[in-house]
Amino acid sequence: MAIRFGLLVPHFGAEADQDLLIEGARLADRLGFDSLWVRDHLVFHPHGMEGTDRTFIEPLVTLTYLAAKTERIGIGAATIIPFRHPIYLAYSIASLSWLTRRRFELGIGAGNYQHEFDVIGQGDLDRPALMREQTLIARRLWTGESVEWHSETYDFSDVGLKPQPLFPIPVWWGGATPASTRLAVEFCDGWLPGRITFPTYEARVAKIRELTAEQGKPMIMAGAVPVTSIDDSFSAATSRMNVPGLIKNANAQKFWLKPEGGQFTTIEELDGSILAGTPDDIVRGVQRYQEIGCDLLIFDFRMRFPDWLSQIEILAHDVLPRVS
Repeated sequence: MAIRFGLLVPHFGAEADQDLLIEGARLADRLGFDSLWVRDHLVFHPHGMEGTDRTFIEPLVTLTYLAAKTERIGIGAATIIPFRHPIYLAYSIASLSWLTRRRFELGIGAGNYQHEFDVIGQGDLDRPALMREQTLIARRLWTGESVEWHSETYDFSDVGLKPQPLFPIPVWWGGATPASTRLAVEFCDGWLPGRITFPTYEARVAKIRELTAEQGKPMIMAGAVPVTSIDDSFSAATSRMNVPGLIKNANAQKFWLKPEGGQFTTIEELDGSILAGTPDDIVRGVQRYQEIGCDLLIFDFRMRFPDWLSQIEILAHDVLPRVS
């Protein structure tokens, strides 16, 4: 299967803007991108590398809005976190699918911010297990059957949804940890970490191949969401990025493979978690992802949202034709 290319949209932070969302989505649609993607938070506290503005537009509302403004482009969420009741989750996504008539892909994960779950009384729950249970319930509801479910967390009977999603919904497990690969192979169609360095990505994909072979399953899909910046040179591209914030964030990743010195100290060591430089540099980065086995690459221009439209055009005209 050929690699697919998506875009993270500016529905968060200081650059979140209705007109920019519409114009960028329509441009991506015209230029042949595969899909538009959103993040998910209940209480948004930005990563240090992405500023301090707490603006965050609800992801499923954002996707419904953008689907109404475009012609064909697919939509996806990476990653939905488990603060919704599974009936509500299934109901919202089925409604989104039915209204938009678009292919929708669901990335799921446990969430990173403890505070988000403390404020709704879920701080003590096993969130990976909770997300797994929510997904299993939602999948059953999407078939149209009447569902009965009894567990320590959810207890209901005689629940059904109509209409069902118009298209099958691939489920991706988000996260870059070794545990994320096991969860993805266990019950998902794909594995979709966010930022991740090439050495870590290569190790995780190899583990997924090993797990699927051991379990007699076909290889699942693999994706990635690198922070991207395109310019006239690597230095110009990285000058538009919060380099100290990116390095600090990388060193906080407990499960990334670290350099020989044990700590990330230069932006070059984050190769893969960022794609930065000239179009030639971005081509080489995409090709590396392809060689490892990436099926879906979502370009994260959060540090270039002020010139998001020109970044999309450069990517479409000077990079993607050389790697598609």
